[in-house]
Amino acid sequence: ESAENYLEAILILKTKQRVCKIPIDIAHYLNFSKPSVSIAMKNLRNSDMITVDSDGFISLTEAGHKIADTIFERHTVLSNMLIKLGVPAEIAAEDACRMEHVISLKAFMRSKNI
Repeated sequence: ESAENYLEAILILKTKQRVCKIPIDIAHYLNFSKPSVSIAMKNLRNSDMITVDSDGFISLTEAGHKIADTIFERHTVLSNMLIKLGVPAEIAAEDACRMEHVISLKAFMRSKNI
């Protein structure tokens, strides 16, 4: 779940700002400490989910991008579904963040039709 959150954050940051630098951008976005982000980035590099260039800019690998896209889609769909059900947007986003990691594929596919 933690790795998925980091990958999703990288995807969002790169979409918004075109670049993402460790640990500064991610720590600020997720409101985490820089040392925690550095450790997570090392683990993601070791798992071949990201690459980091000599200037500290992050890129998602194909595998990392696939996971980030999946989690971001789940977050968006679940958040929108909750909003349609009358949940305030901020609460919907927070709940979707927790739900996106545990929902089954079948339940998620059904929720896309709501």
